[in-house]
Amino acid sequence: MDRGQETTSMGKVAFAGFIGTAIEFYDFYIYGTAAALVFGSVYFPKFAAATGTLASFATFAVAFFARPLGAVFFGHFGDRVGRRAMLIVSLLLMGVATFLIGLLPGFSTIGYVAPLLLVLLRFLQGFGLGGEWGGAVLMATEHATEGRRGLYSSFPQIGPAAGFLLSSGLFLFLTLSLSEAQFAAWGWRIPFLASVMLVLIGLYVRVTIAETPVFRRTMVTQTRARVPVWDMVRTYPLVLILASGGISLTYVIFYTITTFSLAYGTGTLGLERSTILYWAMISVAVMGLAIPVFAVLSDRIGRRRLCLLATVLAAVWAFPLFWLLDTGNPVLIALSFTVGMIIFAMFFGPMGAYLPELFGTRLRYSGAAVSYNLGGVIGGGLGPTIVSQLLILTEVSWSISLYMLLMAIIRFVSVLFLSETYLSDISEMRSEERRLLSEDGVVT
Repeated sequence: MDRGQETTSMGKVAFAGFIGTAIEFYDFYIYGTAAALVFGSVYFPKFAAATGTLASFATFAVAFFARPLGAVFFGHFGDRVGRRAMLIVSLLLMGVATFLIGLLPGFSTIGYVAPLLLVLLRFLQGFGLGGEWGGAVLMATEHATEGRRGLYSSFPQIGPAAGFLLSSGLFLFLTLSLSEAQFAAWGWRIPFLASVMLVLIGLYVRVTIAETPVFRRTMVTQTRARVPVWDMVRTYPLVLILASGGISLTYVIFYTITTFSLAYGTGTLGLERSTILYWAMISVAVMGLAIPVFAVLSDRIGRRRLCLLATVLAAVWAFPLFWLLDTGNPVLIALSFTVGMIIFAMFFGPMGAYLPELFGTRLRYSGAAVSYNLGGVIGGGLGPTIVSQLLILTEVSWSISLYMLLMAIIRFVSVLFLSETYLSDISEMRSEERRLLSEDGVVT
Protein backbone atom coordinates (compact mmCIF):
# COMPACT_ATOMS: atom_id res chain seq x y z
CA MET A 1 0.00 0.00 0.00
CA ASP A 2 1.23 3.52 -0.77
CA ARG A 3 1.41 5.14 2.60
CA GLY A 4 1.73 8.52 0.98
CA GLN A 5 -1.91 8.23 -0.05
CA GLU A 6 -3.21 7.00 3.29
CA THR A 7 -5.13 9.16 5.70
CA THR A 8 -4.09 9.38 9.30
CA SER A 9 -6.27 10.16 12.31
CA MET A 10 -5.46 13.37 14.13
CA GLY A 11 -4.92 11.41 17.31
CA LYS A 12 -2.20 9.39 15.62
CA VAL A 13 -0.61 12.48 14.10
CA ALA A 14 -0.64 14.21 17.50
CA PHE A 15 0.96 11.20 19.18
CA ALA A 16 3.59 10.85 16.45
CA GLY A 17 4.55 14.51 16.87
CA PHE A 18 4.65 14.17 20.64
CA ILE A 19 6.64 10.93 20.85
CA GLY A 20 9.19 12.02 18.25
CA THR A 21 10.04 15.36 19.85
CA ALA A 22 9.98 13.75 23.31
CA ILE A 23 12.61 11.23 22.24
CA GLU A 24 14.80 13.66 20.34
CA PHE A 25 14.73 16.25 23.09
CA TYR A 26 15.41 13.54 25.66
CA ASP A 27 18.59 12.85 23.70
CA PHE A 28 19.35 16.55 23.58
CA TYR A 29 18.70 17.22 27.26
CA ILE A 30 20.72 14.35 28.65
CA TYR A 31 23.71 15.96 26.99
CA GLY A 32 22.92 19.30 28.64
CA THR A 33 22.55 17.67 32.05
CA ALA A 34 25.77 15.68 31.64
CA ALA A 35 27.57 18.82 30.44
CA ALA A 36 26.54 20.62 33.62
CA LEU A 37 27.36 17.74 35.97
CA VAL A 38 30.24 15.59 34.70
CA PHE A 39 31.62 16.47 31.25
CA GLY A 40 33.97 19.08 32.71
CA SER A 41 35.82 16.43 34.73
CA VAL A 42 35.49 13.56 32.22
CA TYR A 43 36.50 15.36 29.01
CA PHE A 44 38.20 18.57 30.23
CA PRO A 45 40.12 17.55 33.38
CA LYS A 46 43.08 19.83 32.55
CA PHE A 47 40.96 22.92 33.28
CA ALA A 48 39.93 24.42 36.59
CA ALA A 49 36.41 23.49 37.69
CA ALA A 50 34.68 26.67 36.47
CA THR A 51 36.63 26.72 33.19
CA GLY A 52 35.93 23.02 32.64
CA THR A 53 32.21 23.67 33.03
CA LEU A 54 32.52 26.56 30.57
CA ALA A 55 34.30 24.24 28.10
CA SER A 56 31.61 21.59 28.45
CA PHE A 57 28.93 24.23 27.82
CA ALA A 58 30.87 25.24 24.72
CA THR A 59 30.46 21.68 23.39
CA PHE A 60 26.80 21.98 24.36
CA ALA A 61 26.63 25.05 22.11
CA VAL A 62 28.07 23.16 19.12
CA ALA A 63 24.74 21.47 18.51
CA PHE A 64 22.97 24.80 18.27
CA PHE A 65 25.29 25.89 15.49
CA ALA A 66 24.70 22.55 13.76
CA ARG A 67 20.94 22.87 14.03
CA PRO A 68 20.54 25.57 11.33
CA LEU A 69 22.62 23.42 8.98
CA GLY A 70 20.38 20.47 9.75
CA ALA A 71 17.36 22.71 9.25
CA VAL A 72 18.66 23.69 5.79
CA PHE A 73 19.32 20.06 4.85
CA PHE A 74 16.08 18.59 6.19
CA GLY A 75 14.11 21.65 5.12
CA HIS A 76 15.35 21.21 1.55
CA PHE A 77 14.27 17.58 1.32
CA GLY A 78 11.22 18.13 3.51
CA ASP A 79 9.94 20.69 1.00
CA ARG A 80 11.03 18.53 -1.95
CA VAL A 81 10.34 14.94 -0.84
CA GLY A 82 7.95 15.27 2.08
CA ARG A 83 7.68 15.81 5.81
CA ARG A 84 7.35 12.18 6.90
CA ALA A 85 10.57 10.80 5.38
CA MET A 86 12.70 13.54 6.92
CA LEU A 87 11.25 12.92 10.36
CA ILE A 88 12.37 9.30 10.16
CA VAL A 89 15.91 10.21 9.03
CA SER A 90 16.34 12.92 11.67
CA LEU A 91 15.29 10.55 14.45
CA LEU A 92 17.75 7.90 13.28
CA LEU A 93 20.66 10.35 13.08
CA MET A 94 19.96 11.80 16.50
CA GLY A 95 19.59 8.36 18.06
CA VAL A 96 22.85 6.96 16.69
CA ALA A 97 24.85 10.02 17.79
CA THR A 98 23.39 9.88 21.30
CA PHE A 99 24.12 6.16 21.70
CA LEU A 100 27.73 6.65 20.60
CA ILE A 101 28.24 9.42 23.19
CA GLY A 102 27.32 6.84 25.81
CA LEU A 103 30.19 4.65 24.57
CA LEU A 104 32.78 7.43 24.17
CA PRO A 105 35.90 7.01 26.38
CA GLY A 106 37.01 9.91 28.54
CA PHE A 107 40.13 12.09 28.42
CA SER A 108 42.01 9.76 30.75
CA THR A 109 41.68 6.92 28.21
CA ILE A 110 42.25 8.47 24.78
CA GLY A 111 43.45 11.99 25.60
CA TYR A 112 42.49 14.92 23.39
CA VAL A 113 40.74 12.63 20.91
CA ALA A 114 37.92 12.28 23.46
CA PRO A 115 36.74 15.92 23.47
CA LEU A 116 37.17 16.08 19.68
CA LEU A 117 34.90 13.07 19.18
CA LEU A 118 32.48 14.51 21.72
CA VAL A 119 32.23 17.69 19.67
CA LEU A 120 31.66 15.67 16.47
CA LEU A 121 28.88 13.58 18.01
CA ARG A 122 27.32 16.68 19.54
CA PHE A 123 27.37 18.26 16.09
CA LEU A 124 25.51 15.24 14.66
CA GLN A 125 22.98 15.48 17.49
CA GLY A 126 22.29 19.08 16.59
CA PHE A 127 22.21 18.37 12.86
CA GLY A 128 19.53 15.72 13.38
CA LEU A 129 17.50 17.87 15.75
CA GLY A 130 17.64 20.70 13.21
CA GLY A 131 15.13 18.85 11.06
CA GLU A 132 13.03 17.39 13.87
CA TRP A 133 11.03 20.28 15.22
CA GLY A 134 10.05 21.78 11.86
CA GLY A 135 8.86 18.45 10.49
CA ALA A 136 6.97 17.52 13.65
CA VAL A 137 5.00 20.76 13.91
CA LEU A 138 4.31 20.74 10.15
CA MET A 139 2.86 17.24 10.36
CA ALA A 140 0.49 18.49 13.08
CA THR A 141 -0.27 21.90 11.59
CA GLU A 142 -0.87 20.73 8.03
CA HIS A 143 -3.11 17.88 9.15
CA ALA A 144 -5.17 20.07 11.52
CA THR A 145 -8.54 21.61 10.67
CA GLU A 146 -9.06 25.38 10.64
CA GLY A 147 -9.27 26.91 14.09
CA ARG A 148 -7.43 24.00 15.76
CA ARG A 149 -3.90 24.41 14.45
CA GLY A 150 -2.69 25.78 17.76
CA LEU A 151 -4.17 22.82 19.62
CA TYR A 152 -2.66 20.09 17.44
CA SER A 153 0.68 21.81 16.98
CA SER A 154 0.99 21.90 20.77
CA PHE A 155 1.56 18.13 20.93
CA PRO A 156 5.06 18.33 19.43
CA GLN A 157 5.58 21.28 21.79
CA ILE A 158 4.77 19.09 24.82
CA GLY A 159 7.35 16.55 23.66
CA PRO A 160 10.35 18.60 24.89
CA ALA A 161 8.81 18.76 28.37
CA ALA A 162 8.32 14.99 28.42
CA GLY A 163 11.86 14.47 27.13
CA PHE A 164 13.28 16.71 29.83
CA LEU A 165 11.31 15.00 32.60
CA LEU A 166 12.40 11.58 31.39
CA SER A 167 16.07 12.58 31.13
CA SER A 168 16.15 14.50 34.42
CA GLY A 169 14.20 11.77 36.19
CA LEU A 170 16.72 9.19 35.10
CA PHE A 171 19.63 11.41 36.13
CA LEU A 172 17.96 12.06 39.49
CA PHE A 173 17.49 8.32 40.04
CA LEU A 174 21.13 7.66 39.19
CA THR A 175 22.29 10.51 41.43
CA LEU A 176 20.39 9.08 44.38
CA SER A 177 21.35 5.46 43.65
CA LEU A 178 25.05 5.78 42.90
CA SER A 179 28.01 7.27 44.68
CA GLU A 180 29.72 10.33 43.20
CA ALA A 181 32.57 8.13 41.96
CA GLN A 182 30.22 5.60 40.32
CA PHE A 183 28.17 8.32 38.66
CA ALA A 184 31.28 10.04 37.27
CA ALA A 185 32.86 6.76 36.13
CA TRP A 186 29.94 5.12 34.32
CA GLY A 187 26.53 6.10 35.72
CA TRP A 188 26.13 9.15 33.48
CA ARG A 189 26.40 6.88 30.41
CA ILE A 190 23.21 4.93 31.16
CA PRO A 191 20.75 7.60 29.87
CA PHE A 192 22.69 7.83 26.59
CA LEU A 193 22.72 4.07 26.03
CA ALA A 194 19.06 3.67 27.06
CA SER A 195 17.99 6.09 24.32
CA VAL A 196 18.23 3.33 21.69
CA MET A 197 15.01 1.75 22.99
CA LEU A 198 13.14 5.05 22.76
CA VAL A 199 14.37 5.62 19.21
CA LEU A 200 12.98 2.24 18.12
CA ILE A 201 9.58 3.17 19.54
CA GLY A 202 9.63 6.52 17.77
CA LEU A 203 10.61 4.98 14.44
CA TYR A 204 7.75 2.49 14.63
CA VAL A 205 5.21 5.26 15.23
CA ARG A 206 6.53 7.54 12.49
CA VAL A 207 6.70 4.87 9.81
CA THR A 208 2.94 4.34 10.16
CA ILE A 209 1.78 7.95 9.60
CA ALA A 210 0.81 9.42 6.23
CA GLU A 211 2.18 12.47 4.44
CA THR A 212 0.25 15.71 5.08
CA PRO A 213 -2.63 16.50 2.68
CA VAL A 214 -1.32 20.04 2.17
CA PHE A 215 2.04 18.77 0.91
CA ARG A 216 0.44 16.04 -1.22
CA ARG A 217 -1.51 18.79 -2.97
CA THR A 218 1.74 20.61 -3.67
CA MET A 219 3.18 17.43 -5.20
CA VAL A 220 0.15 17.08 -7.48
CA THR A 221 0.35 20.69 -8.69
CA GLN A 222 4.13 20.39 -9.23
CA THR A 223 4.84 23.67 -7.43
CA ARG A 224 7.58 22.29 -5.21
CA ALA A 225 10.63 24.53 -4.92
CA ARG A 226 13.85 23.36 -6.59
CA VAL A 227 16.06 24.91 -3.90
CA PRO A 228 13.64 25.64 -1.03
CA VAL A 229 16.08 27.40 1.29
CA TRP A 230 17.22 29.80 -1.44
CA ASP A 231 13.64 30.53 -2.45
CA MET A 232 12.71 31.01 1.19
CA VAL A 233 15.49 33.56 1.73
CA ARG A 234 14.47 35.40 -1.46
CA THR A 235 10.78 35.37 -0.57
CA TYR A 236 10.76 35.88 3.21
CA PRO A 237 14.03 37.60 4.21
CA LEU A 238 12.49 39.91 6.81
CA VAL A 239 10.17 37.23 8.20
CA LEU A 240 13.16 34.91 8.61
CA ILE A 241 15.12 37.50 10.62
CA LEU A 242 12.15 38.51 12.77
CA ALA A 243 11.01 34.95 13.42
CA SER A 244 14.55 33.95 14.46
CA GLY A 245 14.76 36.90 16.83
CA GLY A 246 11.27 36.12 18.09
CA ILE A 247 12.11 32.56 19.14
CA SER A 248 15.52 33.30 20.71
CA LEU A 249 14.25 34.31 24.18
CA THR A 250 12.48 30.96 24.42
CA TYR A 251 15.84 29.20 24.48
CA VAL A 252 17.39 31.66 26.91
CA ILE A 253 14.72 31.08 29.56
CA PHE A 254 14.55 27.32 29.14
CA TYR A 255 18.26 26.59 29.19
CA THR A 256 18.98 29.10 31.94
CA ILE A 257 16.52 27.28 34.20
CA THR A 258 17.17 23.68 33.15
CA THR A 259 20.88 23.65 32.28
CA PHE A 260 22.77 26.65 33.64
CA SER A 261 21.00 26.53 37.01
CA LEU A 262 22.41 23.03 37.59
CA ALA A 263 25.98 24.27 37.39
CA TYR A 264 25.17 27.54 39.18
CA GLY A 265 23.18 25.93 41.97
CA THR A 266 25.68 23.16 42.71
CA GLY A 267 28.89 25.07 42.02
CA THR A 268 28.19 28.64 43.18
CA LEU A 269 25.38 28.22 45.72
CA GLY A 270 26.53 24.87 47.07
CA LEU A 271 23.09 23.24 46.72
CA GLU A 272 22.51 19.53 46.37
CA ARG A 273 22.33 18.31 42.76
CA SER A 274 19.10 16.44 43.51
CA THR A 275 17.47 19.65 44.83
CA ILE A 276 18.03 21.55 41.59
CA LEU A 277 17.00 18.60 39.41
CA TYR A 278 13.87 18.03 41.49
CA TRP A 279 12.59 21.59 41.27
CA ALA A 280 13.55 21.95 37.63
CA MET A 281 11.51 18.82 36.89
CA ILE A 282 8.46 20.19 38.72
CA SER A 283 8.65 23.48 36.83
CA VAL A 284 8.95 21.70 33.48
CA ALA A 285 5.99 19.44 34.35
CA VAL A 286 3.90 22.57 34.98
CA MET A 287 5.19 23.99 31.71
CA GLY A 288 4.12 20.85 29.84
CA LEU A 289 0.60 21.17 31.21
CA ALA A 290 0.47 24.89 30.39
CA ILE A 291 1.60 24.58 26.75
CA PRO A 292 -1.68 23.21 25.30
CA VAL A 293 -3.64 25.75 27.34
CA PHE A 294 -1.81 28.67 25.79
CA ALA A 295 -1.80 27.01 22.36
CA VAL A 296 -5.60 26.71 22.45
CA LEU A 297 -5.84 30.29 23.72
CA SER A 298 -3.81 31.39 20.69
CA ASP A 299 -6.48 29.79 18.47
CA ARG A 300 -8.95 32.19 20.08
CA ILE A 301 -7.11 35.49 20.54
CA GLY A 302 -4.16 35.15 18.16
CA ARG A 303 -0.53 34.03 18.33
CA ARG A 304 1.12 37.44 18.12
CA ARG A 305 -0.82 39.06 20.94
CA LEU A 306 -0.10 36.20 23.32
CA CYS A 307 3.60 36.16 22.44
CA LEU A 308 3.92 39.90 23.08
CA LEU A 309 2.28 39.56 26.48
CA ALA A 310 4.58 36.67 27.40
CA THR A 311 7.63 38.70 26.41
CA VAL A 312 6.64 41.56 28.73
CA LEU A 313 6.18 39.07 31.58
CA ALA A 314 9.59 37.52 30.83
CA ALA A 315 11.24 40.94 31.08
CA VAL A 316 9.51 41.57 34.41
CA TRP A 317 10.58 38.15 35.79
CA ALA A 318 14.24 38.36 34.70
CA PHE A 319 15.43 39.73 38.08
CA PRO A 320 13.09 37.89 40.51
CA LEU A 321 14.17 34.63 38.84
CA PHE A 322 17.68 34.93 40.27
CA TRP A 323 16.72 36.78 43.44
CA LEU A 324 14.69 33.76 44.47
CA LEU A 325 17.26 31.23 43.25
CA ASP A 326 20.03 32.96 45.22
CA THR A 327 18.17 32.46 48.50
CA GLY A 328 18.88 28.72 48.31
CA ASN A 329 15.40 28.13 49.75
CA PRO A 330 13.79 25.12 47.98
CA VAL A 331 10.29 26.64 48.01
CA LEU A 332 11.50 29.94 46.56
CA ILE A 333 13.60 28.09 43.96
CA ALA A 334 10.48 26.17 42.95
CA LEU A 335 8.57 29.46 42.62
CA SER A 336 11.40 31.00 40.58
CA PHE A 337 11.57 28.10 38.14
CA THR A 338 7.81 27.49 37.87
CA VAL A 339 6.83 31.08 37.09
CA GLY A 340 9.67 31.23 34.55
CA MET A 341 8.49 28.07 32.81
CA ILE A 342 4.85 29.19 32.74
CA ILE A 343 6.01 32.34 30.95
CA PHE A 344 8.04 30.11 28.64
CA ALA A 345 4.91 28.04 27.88
CA MET A 346 2.98 31.19 27.06
CA PHE A 347 5.11 31.84 24.00
CA PHE A 348 6.32 28.30 23.24
CA GLY A 349 2.76 26.94 23.02
CA PRO A 350 1.65 29.26 20.17
CA MET A 351 5.01 28.97 18.35
CA GLY A 352 4.22 25.46 17.09
CA ALA A 353 1.58 26.95 14.82
CA TYR A 354 2.91 30.51 14.52
CA LEU A 355 6.24 29.82 12.80
CA PRO A 356 4.78 27.45 10.15
CA GLU A 357 1.92 29.88 9.46
CA LEU A 358 4.39 32.64 8.60
CA PHE A 359 5.54 30.69 5.51
CA GLY A 360 3.77 29.22 2.46
CA THR A 361 3.49 25.47 1.84
CA ARG A 362 6.26 25.31 -0.79
CA LEU A 363 8.81 26.73 1.66
CA ARG A 364 7.22 26.01 5.03
CA TYR A 365 9.56 23.26 6.25
CA SER A 366 12.64 25.34 5.40
CA GLY A 367 11.18 28.56 6.80
CA ALA A 368 9.94 27.14 10.10
CA ALA A 369 12.99 24.91 10.70
CA VAL A 370 15.63 27.49 9.81
CA SER A 371 14.05 30.34 11.79
CA TYR A 372 13.49 28.09 14.82
CA ASN A 373 17.08 26.88 14.81
CA LEU A 374 18.67 30.24 14.04
CA GLY A 375 16.89 31.47 17.13
CA GLY A 376 18.45 28.49 18.88
CA VAL A 377 21.94 29.69 17.96
CA ILE A 378 21.22 33.09 19.49
CA GLY A 379 19.40 31.96 22.60
CA GLY A 380 20.36 28.33 23.23
CA GLY A 381 23.78 27.92 21.69
CA LEU A 382 25.23 31.12 23.05
CA GLY A 383 22.96 31.46 26.08
CA PRO A 384 24.53 29.03 28.61
CA THR A 385 28.03 30.04 27.51
CA ILE A 386 27.26 33.76 27.79
CA VAL A 387 25.65 33.47 31.22
CA SER A 388 28.52 31.29 32.47
CA GLN A 389 31.02 33.89 31.25
CA LEU A 390 28.99 36.74 32.77
CA LEU A 391 29.05 34.99 36.12
CA ILE A 392 32.81 34.47 35.92
CA LEU A 393 33.44 38.12 34.99
CA THR A 394 30.96 39.84 37.32
CA GLU A 395 30.43 37.25 40.08
CA VAL A 396 26.86 38.56 40.47
CA SER A 397 23.66 36.96 39.16
CA TRP A 398 21.97 40.25 38.22
CA SER A 399 24.29 40.46 35.20
CA ILE A 400 22.49 37.37 33.85
CA SER A 401 19.15 39.04 34.52
CA LEU A 402 20.30 42.01 32.45
CA TYR A 403 21.15 39.64 29.60
CA MET A 404 17.67 38.07 29.81
CA LEU A 405 16.12 41.54 29.76
CA LEU A 406 18.08 42.41 26.62
CA MET A 407 16.88 39.22 24.91
CA ALA A 408 13.29 40.07 25.91
CA ILE A 409 13.60 43.46 24.21
CA ILE A 410 14.93 41.78 21.04
CA ARG A 411 12.03 39.33 21.07
CA PHE A 412 9.40 42.03 21.65
CA VAL A 413 10.61 44.14 18.73
CA SER A 414 10.82 41.07 16.48
CA VAL A 415 7.29 39.81 17.23
CA LEU A 416 5.88 43.34 17.05
CA PHE A 417 6.81 43.54 13.36
CA LEU A 418 5.51 40.06 12.47
CA SER A 419 1.97 39.66 11.17
CA GLU A 420 -0.88 37.84 12.89
CA THR A 421 -1.57 34.44 11.30
CA TYR A 422 -4.08 32.44 13.33
CA LEU A 423 -6.95 33.09 10.89
CA SER A 424 -4.88 32.53 7.72
CA ASP A 425 -5.49 29.72 5.21
CA ILE A 426 -2.23 27.78 5.11
CA SER A 427 -3.30 25.67 2.11
CA GLU A 428 -3.39 28.67 -0.23
CA MET A 429 -0.26 29.79 -2.07
CA ARG A 430 1.04 33.10 -0.74
CA SER A 431 1.18 36.15 -2.98
CA GLU A 432 4.93 36.44 -2.27
CA GLU A 433 5.47 32.93 -3.62
CA ARG A 434 3.30 33.56 -6.70
CA ARG A 435 5.40 36.63 -7.41
CA LEU A 436 8.61 34.62 -7.12
CA LEU A 437 7.29 31.89 -9.40
CA SER A 438 6.23 34.51 -11.91
CA GLU A 439 9.70 36.07 -11.86
CA ASP A 440 11.20 32.62 -12.44
CA GLY A 441 8.88 32.03 -15.40
CA VAL A 442 6.76 29.35 -13.71
CA VAL A 443 3.02 29.37 -14.51
CA THR A 444 0.79 28.90 -11.44
